Amino acid sequence: MSVQTLGAPRRTPGNARRPGGPGRAGGLLDPRQLARSLPDALRKLDPRKLWRNPVMLIVEIGAVFTTVLAVLDPSFFAWALVAWLWLTVIFANLAEAVAEGRGRAQAATLRAARRDTVARRLRDRAARDRWDTVAATELRPGDLVVVEAGEVIPGDGDVVEGIASVDESAITGESAPVIRESGGDRSAVTGGTRVLSDRIVVEITQRPGESFVDRMIALVEGANRQKTPNEIALNVLLAALTIVFLVATVTMQPMAIFAKAANPGVPDSLALDAHGVTGLVLVALIVCLIPTTIGALLSAIGIAGMDRLVQRNVLAMSGRAVEAAGDVSTLLLDKTGTITLGNRQAAEFLPAPGVPAAELAAAAQLSSLADETPEGRSIVVFAKREHGLRERPPGELADAAWVPFTARTRMSGVDLDGREIRKGAAAAILGWVREHGGHPAEEVGGLVDGVSAGGGTPLVVAERVNGRARVLGVIHLKDVVKEGMRERFDEMRRMGIRTVMITGDNPLTARAIAEEAGVDDFLAEATPEDKLALIRKEQEGGRLVAMTGDGTNDAPALAQADVGVAMNTGTSAAKEAGNMVDLDSDPTKLIEIVEIGKQLLITRGALTTFSIANDIAKYFAIIPAMFAALYPGLDTLNVMRLAGPQSAILSAVIFNAIVIVALIPLALRGVRYRPSGASRLLSRNLLVYGLGGVVAPFLGIKLIDLLIQFLPGMS
Repeated sequence: MSVQTLGAPRRTPGNARRPGGPGRAGGLLDPRQLARSLPDALRKLDPRKLWRNPVMLIVEIGAVFTTVLAVLDPSFFAWALVAWLWLTVIFANLAEAVAEGRGRAQAATLRAARRDTVARRLRDRAARDRWDTVAATELRPGDLVVVEAGEVIPGDGDVVEGIASVDESAITGESAPVIRESGGDRSAVTGGTRVLSDRIVVEITQRPGESFVDRMIALVEGANRQKTPNEIALNVLLAALTIVFLVATVTMQPMAIFAKAANPGVPDSLALDAHGVTGLVLVALIVCLIPTTIGALLSAIGIAGMDRLVQRNVLAMSGRAVEAAGDVSTLLLDKTGTITLGNRQAAEFLPAPGVPAAELAAAAQLSSLADETPEGRSIVVFAKREHGLRERPPGELADAAWVPFTARTRMSGVDLDGREIRKGAAAAILGWVREHGGHPAEEVGGLVDGVSAGGGTPLVVAERVNGRARVLGVIHLKDVVKEGMRERFDEMRRMGIRTVMITGDNPLTARAIAEEAGVDDFLAEATPEDKLALIRKEQEGGRLVAMTGDGTNDAPALAQADVGVAMNTGTSAAKEAGNMVDLDSDPTKLIEIVEIGKQLLITRGALTTFSIANDIAKYFAIIPAMFAALYPGLDTLNVMRLAGPQSAILSAVIFNAIVIVALIPLALRGVRYRPSGASRLLSRNLLVYGLGGVVAPFLGIKLIDLLIQFLPGMS
């Protein structure tokens, strides 16, 4: 096995990105959604729930402490602080509740699809006409059930007999029915979907309560969301910063006591008295200076990342998978259906030496009349369009003996009027010609190699007349690269992601398609073992790998990959092995998944940068206003010219709460993602969100100070 490396591709215009799956209920701050989420936000005030967020737990403890102080020594300033500290905690809980509420809104459709149904469970595997009627909840893995047209499939499983058209709109949102059949990679069915035609026998693979729909509901509602490694690490960092700011704030108390003793003429206030910094102000300072902004939004960012995947009909089995998608550095993509359209089309007839083009076209059309594959139909259409040959239904050729295609012979054809016409793979047809006394011209081999080198698939057409066979020519089948793929791969390259095309084609064909599509590498004549070995090789270098698959033979590679996206049309083994399931079964969506993962990481990093810069700016905005009376020299640092210590503290607390609400839409929507390198993204974050985090508090606190300085009790 070897991976071929290509040069840097040229750039071409691309197409617009494919829109996502089902829409969300309401906007980012839909008033109805906010109203529904508010009770959840209030319930989250329970310390037993809030302990998972240590930053906000400290804010709640501070709010309780200031409430006690306000009761003991009431004042407008004290109660205003109490109100805004509690609002800070509620706003933080509201951000998480809104994110979870959006997930619950999406789960409502899924819950409606999950219904109590009855099943016809076969009594004996050998007898398909004897069954018992049981509730779907009684089914267990290994049970066989019969489902006919108009009936609801009672549980997740695999089709083991028959073929049927199935309506999966309750799961995927797509109204077009899909085909499910036994013995292939489209055998998996989902409980709650409806059979529209024919009759199938399904082997149940899931226990009650563990079905695909059950897992989807739990995941989109956030019930099973666990913190990812990066999220845990960031929580540790926030806790450390909280301790640092806590220590820094506490040190102000002895400094204030010493300063008051040295300056007895300075009057007492609600900020500073004979005992130093008051308890109210200490709590307010701690809340303003610890990283409350990112602490409030961190959980919502993670939930929103999974929510964006659900909107695109992708089910992530864990937040870890979404995060891993953002760190992926290698993408493994199947050629057929992902990079190319998948249906090869006839593009050219290449006659052998001495054979008229019309004769080759007629033979190619005859040999394809009974070929119902997209390739076969394209040959008939091409012969009709380019050579004016009328398409004749096989029924008109009553004396014809049709030769079906088999995997063993790798050819098909027709016997008609003393002629045996065959069409198929080059090696199979050339072998057939030699077997029947023919000697293919050397030019035929050149035609075959030329088609392969150009990225096409060669099919050879031959005939046998009077016991002697000869080659008539070559059909050039072209696998068309999807529009815009080169642009998408250019974006991946700017993101630092290497793309590898995997195909069963020969190296010549694979290289041509890879160069046309613009991928970095390709793996030709790939087997399941080759895919697994390639993933392991990539991971040895510390890289994270993502891939898609739908068959049982893809399961080992999907399980090994850091991000394994299984197609919903695939087998149960593939869906169990992967950590994501694409309900639309669109392999190209892997690129969108990576972009969503990167957007999640960028959003988290941007808001963390903003929050830390915001806290540092508030520190330098508040402290000069507080201590200017004690240390007149600090007045030069009071660039905002705040009205006084009480106004400065209250303005900072109000701003601290309001900025959380202002950033909820950004946390849910995500920072706009532009494909670029890590260093450029870091520079942009520091410029936009770092600088913004410094400037915003100065502007916001000053504006609030102007509004509240004339309120009673603030003089």
